[in-house]
Amino acid sequence: MALTKLNNKSVANVSTLPVALGDMIFISSATASVSASIEFTLGDYKEYQFYFINMHPDAVRFFKFNFSTDSGSTYSVSKTTTFFKASHYESGASYEFGYEAGYDLANSTADQTLTEGTVTNDNDASLSGSMHIFNPSSDTYVKHFMANINQLGSPAGRKTFNNYIAGYANTTSALTNIKFVMTSGTIDEGTILMYGIV
Repeated sequence: MALTKLNNKSVANVSTLPVALGDMIFISSATASVSASIEFTLGDYKEYQFYFINMHPDAVRFFKFNFSTDSGSTYSVSKTTTFFKASHYESGASYEFGYEAGYDLANSTADQTLTEGTVTNDNDASLSGSMHIFNPSSDTYVKHFMANINQLGSPAGRKTFNNYIAGYANTTSALTNIKFVMTSGTIDEGTILMYGIV
């Protein structure tokens, strides 16, 4: 296999690449203010990326999402998912790494949890992370997604969780919308950024 050379010796000076790269296009953002949910419309981009910045719940909550295939009338798309996490207490008392069977879905229409345990509503607490959705407008294949979320949780003392969630929406219908919610109550603060990859 031949290696491709860049046209400059320093990466900082690269002006062209010998391959085409997808452009990352900013689409929209939403900032929560005691919001019951945050919803986005999906379109024809081959990939969507979402960035969650300091999402803060009104009380101790789980952060979740679901898809729609009918322009947001219902959010109940069947999903099959996996969920694993690493965690560590502030006190250093214990740490964990492992699969979380209680947060995965097996062809279920339920909301998919993005946080292990609950996100605390301490004044300095929040969650941040990212999510990727691949080719949601396909009318041929299931729709794959993956997310990485870091949160400050408090099941029994303040603790960091780094959560990895992946799976697919088990439908060949186009996904038209996505909705992010807390288990109940509101998203008091936080911003979600949405990008499309050409």
